Amino acid sequence: MEHRVSPLDHPTPNRLQRLWLSESIRLREEHAGPLEDSEANRRAQAQGGALDERIQTRAWWLGERDGQVQALQHWLQGARLAGLLLVLLAILSGSGLAVAALGDGLRPVNVFWALGSLLGLNLLLLLGWALGLLLSRDSAGVLGHLWLWLSAKLARDAQAAQLAPALLLMLQRQRLSRWGLGVLVQGFWLLTLITALLTLLALLATRRYGFVWESTLLGGDSFIAMTQAIGSLPALLGFSLPDAELIRASGDSALANESARLSWAGWLVGVLVVYGILPRLALLLLCLWRWRRGCAALSLDLSLPGYSLLRERLQPSSERLGVCDAAPAQLHQPQAGNHSEGSQGALLVAIELDPQRSWPPVLPKGIGDAGVIDSREQRNQLLDQLNRFPPARLLIACDPRRSPDRGSLALLGELARSAAATRIWLLPPPPGEALDSARLGDWHRALEQLQLSYSDSAPFSWLEHGHD
Repeated sequence: MEHRVSPLDHPTPNRLQRLWLSESIRLREEHAGPLEDSEANRRAQAQGGALDERIQTRAWWLGERDGQVQALQHWLQGARLAGLLLVLLAILSGSGLAVAALGDGLRPVNVFWALGSLLGLNLLLLLGWALGLLLSRDSAGVLGHLWLWLSAKLARDAQAAQLAPALLLMLQRQRLSRWGLGVLVQGFWLLTLITALLTLLALLATRRYGFVWESTLLGGDSFIAMTQAIGSLPALLGFSLPDAELIRASGDSALANESARLSWAGWLVGVLVVYGILPRLALLLLCLWRWRRGCAALSLDLSLPGYSLLRERLQPSSERLGVCDAAPAQLHQPQAGNHSEGSQGALLVAIELDPQRSWPPVLPKGIGDAGVIDSREQRNQLLDQLNRFPPARLLIACDPRRSPDRGSLALLGELARSAAATRIWLLPPPPGEALDSARLGDWHRALEQLQLSYSDSAPFSWLEHGHD
């Protein structure tokens, strides 16, 4: 029974995701050694383009093969979930600030205590963010690092361990992390303050509050000057500004008349909007503009050793034969597949046959013979040809007297992914010889892992007609 493996259905990556995954693959190879990447390099060369585009193509193919693309999607899902948790925290925080500022309505509201409750923490953290922006390369702050930590935890994927460091390293080279995480920080506080404003309006609309000011050290004239100075800018936008007589009278007790309550409520709302919401909105737009502008100019640092080593592989000046790299510490599991788009015809190919064996056999009419693959040059030439003209049916002949090593199995997987349907023909031994049962069992297990059908007799009827 023939098995077909479809490629993973991943969303089309954007440019930032491709650069991000390339950086993650570079870090992985620096820590764990080079990956087995012959097919990835061949596909990147076939696609063409500049070196950085080929590196991105190679990295994305390796990521799909080894599960890092799926880990990236899991990380993004975790980041969205962490963002939702921060949204919930912002809504709860904003509501709490408004309730703490106005109280239960049984006591008069001290206007400057209320103002401190609404804007005090926000202004302190805003000042800290601005100082970090000027003095440090990384101004993410506690909130930004909390989001990164939550994103990694919620991803719950071991392959995602290097994604966050890779993202930060890539962004810090262009000093983009401050703007990207700045969007998060400013958005969090903007939502918090908007929630506080809406809660404040709801409380003012449903309860009757009286407003007073109290001080032991400052006199009435000082409070009048301070109140009018703070409220002058909101007054330009149409918010109410208490006059001197109203401010002075509010120092003795909460005024019972409606105009006084409306004037103080309008002043408090105006100060929250002008000194809280509008600065955060302006900074959010600034961070968003710098982030998008920086992302458009983002590129790989090709001077890094990990990328410099790929130059000859992806833009070779000449073809190299033999083993280029030592075997990696952890081998990937080769996988078969199918290539059904635009496939037609039938083809027979053999892998590493004994020169004394008579080859090829007599083939039915209409079946092509690709010969015997013995060298890397022949292998790459055939794979390039199959990429351009994929066959509908491919029969691969193997000598089961040889051991199924990782190179042969990887080649079988690549050939199978270049055809719509693939079968393996395990050739019989020459007259007078017998097959080793243990080695034949190794072949059977390896081909079953690749999910390729096999037989010990030539399936020429299937190769010619598509059925047995």
